[in-house]
Amino acid sequence: MQVHLTTDNHVRLREDLTSQVETNVEAALRRFAAQITRVEVHLSDENAKKGGGQDKKCMVEARVAGLQAIAASSTAASLEQAVDSALEKLAAQLEHKLGRLSERKGRAPMGDEQAD
Repeated sequence: MQVHLTTDNHVRLREDLTSQVETNVEAALRRFAAQITRVEVHLSDENAKKGGGQDKKCMVEARVAGLQAIAASSTAASLEQAVDSALEKLAAQLEHKLGRLSERKGRAPMGDEQAD
């Protein structure tokens, strides 16, 4: 799974931020790694230098083999919170979409799931 990180002009792309985001993406989406070809993470600061409460935004888009991209976004007080929240939403969407596909096609459960 390839992780691509982009930012707007108001978020500095530091090495520690990059490695933290990549680690969080891989941990949150580990069970879907076989189906995901690429994950794009877009970080932005909606209020720029003005400051404010919930102004950090993360949009995460997963490219799943054979399907349209699945995306989720979140805003929070910090970039870390926004990333974590967006990844939770994306994981839920992937679970729903890929779970429905496997049920429909009669596939075995994915990743660390147990069969009933």
